[in-house]
Order: sequence, then structure tokens, then C-alpha cells
Amino acid sequence: MKVLVLNCGSSSLKYQLFDMTDESVLAKGLVERIGIEGSTIKHTRTGSAAVSSTTEIPNHKVAIRLVIEHLLDPSHGALSSLNELSAVGHRVVHGGEKFAHSVIIDKEVLDVIEECVPLAPLHNPANLMGIRAVLEVLPEVLQVAVFDTAFHQTMPPKAFTYGLPYHYYEENRLRRYGFHGTSHFFVANRAAEILGRPIEELKIVTCHMGNGSSITAVDGGRSVDTSLGFSTVPGILMGTRAGDLDPVMILHLMEQEGITPKAMSHILHKESGVLGISGISSDLRDIEEAAATGNERATLALDMLCYGVRKYIGAYAAAMGGIDAIVFTAGIGENSVLVRQMVSEGLEFLGAKLDLSKNNIRGKEAVVSTDDSRVQILVVPTNEELVIARDTKSLAEGR
Repeated sequence: MKVLVLNCGSSSLKYQLFDMTDESVLAKGLVERIGIEGSTIKHTRTGSAAVSSTTEIPNHKVAIRLVIEHLLDPSHGALSSLNELSAVGHRVVHGGEKFAHSVIIDKEVLDVIEECVPLAPLHNPANLMGIRAVLEVLPEVLQVAVFDTAFHQTMPPKAFTYGLPYHYYEENRLRRYGFHGTSHFFVANRAAEILGRPIEELKIVTCHMGNGSSITAVDGGRSVDTSLGFSTVPGILMGTRAGDLDPVMILHLMEQEGITPKAMSHILHKESGVLGISGISSDLRDIEEAAATGNERATLALDMLCYGVRKYIGAYAAAMGGIDAIVFTAGIGENSVLVRQMVSEGLEFLGAKLDLSKNNIRGKEAVVSTDDSRVQILVVPTNEELVIARDTKSLAEGR
């Protein structure tokens, strides 16, 4: 079975074609600047050189057609005909409270994704554009939606409810939803496999750390709490997002400075976090480099980030009544030796001891705790596309 996985942004489209007999990637690519001058596609068949071109791509429908053309191309494609394509799996950011699992896309599912647009105004419209484009270009092919929020639907009310008047939850569905669920699910389960223990027996804190970040408490394979909330702003310090704040401070700032809600949203999402504190960059590699030369604000940003992660690990260990493993993943978690070291310093009281020699790796799967560490510390590269492909295959076979 061959499955195409799509991750659609407002002006971009990432794709991977999987052969699910061995879960290998046959081809992958990226379409950029959709609807913008200078649109490009970069396509790579596994084992071959990348093929890039610049062409007019006015919308997602044209982008999908272009992807199909590349996948069928005799010289660099990976399909001999469209009959080989069994299904298409989509990353969908927000499924609200309706979806705790991946689903086959039909009109009812499309309507619910549309209903969730106010909850994810930057992402769900783009996800919908991708789904509708595939409906037009490949009307006979099964489509599956895999939701970022689904894994966190197991959180109990005490974890997802905010301390606002309850009618705001009942009427407006204001609650903690959480994100990066596909990644947290994958790395928690992979960590259990590496440790050779059933995930049902484990209490794991997963640290998805990239430009956007979240920490999740996974108890027995179920998400019981997570650091992102109604939006993608709270939690730890991120590339350009503020992390946890006193909400009254935001109101104070808006009143004092005459800042509009739209401008405040831009500050919280695009001007804050590591960029806002350091004044240098949202890229942690730049921050580490500047901190190493003695830049005080870069050092502060790095300290705030690592302190925040360590604080969440301790809180979630308390919430679960114990902890067996800590997992680092995503761009920073997989590649920053320094951040993993700084986060782990001070966690010895929990029984988590980092081995500095083992920790000296980037982008590789490994156990990096000492041999006598009661709590295992792991680096597990995430693979959200594979989760989407697996769920799509499972639903396609179960029809």
C-alpha cells in the first residue's frame, strides 16, 4: 500500500510518499510560495538527486496537480500510475473536542474542521484548502485527517479546564487543547519500545522543542497534561512566542500603550520568546553562539528556556505521581547538546542523571542517561509523517 502524506500551510505544502509494506519513504518534497510570485517545488525521490523548479502556482489545487506530476514522472517519480496510490493522509491542526482519533474524511468531518477554524485561524483554513484540492484532483482516493489535538483529548477536566466562569467553556469551548499531539504520541511510544517496557506501565514526560514547543505528561500511553493550551502561545519560552504570562499584564500593556488586539496578538506570537528576550534571533543556534561569547540577553533567553522546561518536568512528575523517562525531540530537543544538559542539571533529585558523553549527539536516537539513572533520559527524533501514514493505512484497511 502506498500512502501520500500532506502537511498544508497557507502558502506551502510538504509531502511524503510512503510504501507501507516496509514504511519506507519513496519520495518527498516541498512546494513553497503558493499564490505568491516566485512559487517553487523541490522534489526528491529516495536515492536520487533533488529536482527543483520555479513555476506559477496560484493555489493549492495547482500545487497538488504539480506534486502528482512529479510523483508520476518517469525520470524522478515514484509511482507508475495513480492506481498505486491507496490513500492520502492530512495533518490537521485542530479537531476541537470532536475528534480523539484520526478519521476518514467525509462531508461531516469537513464541516467540523471548518467549525474549528476560529480555534486555529492560521492553520485549519490551509488544511482545508489541501483537503479540498485533493478532492478535486483525486476524487476517488480515500482521505484521512490526523489531528494535532487528538492525542490530548484524554486529558481530565481538572487539567484542561481554565479558572474562568464555567459558561465560557460551555458556550465558547474555551479550554486547554494542546498541540504537537502526533509528535508526543510517536516519541512516547518509541521510547517505550527502546526501553523494552509496555507503555501502559510508564510515566513519561515528552519535550517537543523546536521553534514551537510543548511539554506533555504521558501516563500509561495517555496524555494527561500539556503545556500549550487554548492557543500555541503558553508554556515554555519559544522562538517568537511568549510562553506563560500573567494575562492581566497583557491587559495593562494594551491600555497603557494603546495596543489593539491584533497588534497584541502579533507581539505574543511573532515578537516575543527567545527573539524578544535576546534581541538577536529566534534560532537557538544563534542564541547559543551569542551566549558563548558572553552576551547577557542571549544567556538570559537560554536560561529562561531551560528553566521553564525543567520546571514543567518537575510539575508533571508530581502530577503523575512519578516519572520513568524524559524524552527530548524536535529541532532543539534532538540537536542541542547544551539545552539537554542545562535542562537535566538539577533533576538528579528525581533520579534523572545525564551522561555527558552519551549526550554528545545530534539528531540520533539514544539513551543519554547514566547507567545508574533511575529515570531514563532519551533523545528520540520525531516522525509525525509516519504516524499520519500509519493511521491512514489502518483506516484504509479497516473500511
